[in-house]
Amino acid sequence: MVLGDVEITRVVEKEWRTREPHEMFPELAPEFWERNRSWLAPEFWDADDGRLVSCTHTWVLRSEGKIVLIDTGIGNHKQRPGAPPFHQQNSDFLGALARAGVAPEDVDIVVNTHLHADHVGWNTRLTQGEWVPTFPNATYLLPEPDHYFWNPAHDLARRSGAANRNVFEDSVEPVVRAGRSLLWRDGHDIDAHLRLEPAPGHTPGSAVVVLESGTDRAVFAGDLLHSPAQVVEPDCNSCFCEDQEQARASRRRVLQWAADHTALVLPAHVRGSAAFEVASRGSAFAITRWADRHPGCRAQGEE
Repeated sequence: MVLGDVEITRVVEKEWRTREPHEMFPELAPEFWERNRSWLAPEFWDADDGRLVSCTHTWVLRSEGKIVLIDTGIGNHKQRPGAPPFHQQNSDFLGALARAGVAPEDVDIVVNTHLHADHVGWNTRLTQGEWVPTFPNATYLLPEPDHYFWNPAHDLARRSGAANRNVFEDSVEPVVRAGRSLLWRDGHDIDAHLRLEPAPGHTPGSAVVVLESGTDRAVFAGDLLHSPAQVVEPDCNSCFCEDQEQARASRRRVLQWAADHTALVLPAHVRGSAAFEVASRGSAFAITRWADRHPGCRAQGEE
């Protein structure tokens, strides 16, 4: 797809059936899923086995002659015993990236919207027993509050969640040590069309990438939304949110901006069309159009 002067390609790493809704979204009553079955099933919720359907993907942006990656998925050969879907993966992600016309050496900028295991995994790859930057010529933009939060040099007790065990050591610290990182806070201009803005709550440093090019607007929403269900229930957090009130406030603020600007919303774990427009509906929001029906987009070779 193309928005303004920015070309966007979605490269999928993995799709899988994840937790049951009551585990992932404990604030949503079971009736919600049945009431919304017509549009949530089967793409986002398998009503037969009762599990949510998720994915990891990387957004590849070509802007101002540079290649920008937003989030790098799970990665291969990572020790994630606390997160079985992420543990010791061996995917063809780099092959999928190549089929989208991108070699690791071509990448100029890597954006991690936050430092969870499924957003930083391909930051590094295992080479001769060492974790090295997968994208050797790229600058990795890391949210400083997350870097501080999970840095074991600061406070081990703050490193919450078994799913994020080993992540700092194998997927964050190696790019810092290689001199490829830039820590940012309070916003960062990537180029004339793309800007990182804080959206804390899911993690202390969670961020979104705002695209403004010509008359087109979009927001790469990271984990503000794990499911389209959170559009119609914007106060519903996932079980992984660190600060519940901040997460709700960030989600509402970003969705309201998207509604006000007819902006495309591109989350990190929504499969299928993967992106959508929203409109305000009283105290909540509604999806008004999916990306494959967006007039400002033309199809590219999606992997």
